[in-house]
Amino acid sequence: MVFKRMLGAFGVGAPSVDTVLATPRVRPGDPLRGEVRLAGGDFDADIEHVALGLVTRIEAEHGEDEQTGLVEFLRTEVAGPFTLRAGEHRAIAFELPVPWESPITEVMGRPLHGMVMGVRTELAIAKAVDKGDLDAFEITPLPAQEAVLRAFAQLGFHFKSADLEMGHLRGVDQHLPFYQEIEFYPPSDHAGQVGEVELTFATTPGGMDVILEADRRGGRHDYGGDSFGRWSVGHDEALHRDWAAEIGGWLAALSRYGTAGVHDGHEPYGHHEQYEQYGHQVHRPYGGDHHGGGPGWGMVAAAGAAGVVGGLVAAEAIDEIGDLIEGEEEEEEEW
Repeated sequence: MVFKRMLGAFGVGAPSVDTVLATPRVRPGDPLRGEVRLAGGDFDADIEHVALGLVTRIEAEHGEDEQTGLVEFLRTEVAGPFTLRAGEHRAIAFELPVPWESPITEVMGRPLHGMVMGVRTELAIAKAVDKGDLDAFEITPLPAQEAVLRAFAQLGFHFKSADLEMGHLRGVDQHLPFYQEIEFYPPSDHAGQVGEVELTFATTPGGMDVILEADRRGGRHDYGGDSFGRWSVGHDEALHRDWAAEIGGWLAALSRYGTAGVHDGHEPYGHHEQYEQYGHQVHRPYGGDHHGGGPGWGMVAAAGAAGVVGGLVAAEAIDEIGDLIEGEEEEEEEW
């Protein structure tokens, strides 16, 4: 995509840039490949650097307020310095490692409502820097993650929405400054006892943590607050687990006793509130119900299913988000 603001940043006759992705769909841990294509303008230009950044939309809570913006969570220079001659064409190949903790944006060809992911190209000429438009790409689940997602569909969960939350999970080997929450409506036979259930994957090269958070509505013990479940497994092991049975058992205990406990003894979000025979209750420290509505997940199973560099970007970034998710508010099919 050629920079829309190139003329404003560098003047008429300046170089143009087009970033082309060879892998518009990747999995966590895979490389994102492509090339940056430069076309010289009417004059020689001293390029200080060409940099690429992975950018996503994130939510951050500050007391009662919530802010949404873009965060650049991985950045690398792919070229520079060099001189781009007038009229010269140059292609710079790149390969960016997609972090293992990267959020999923697409499942079985269906976008996750609420997720945005893109790569931004930055060109610096003579102390002037142009951060170009975002080129969108998708992150699809690892086989281990897909096994869990299929179990949710088998159990009758319906997808609601997904977002990214700023913060860290307690006791989790986490390197990015945010984590993903994929939110579901519970199966109809648990709707009276359990509200929404949120799924988080904390993934590493060796395996992943599967973390569930449920908004409990009732049961024999009515203490309020949220309950959690957690499984730590290797990638190969996850392919052979009966996730439908394990998650279904957790959900049944949650509905029956009011809490299903945390499977490995580590509560990932906040402090211990109350203990019971069948587990303990906890409250999430980030607070508030911040999720919007979304389409049902439907029949996924039947179909088959670092640090922050730029911080939260205001104003102009919101327009770029709009470009990436144009049409997202339209009614989507049930999966």
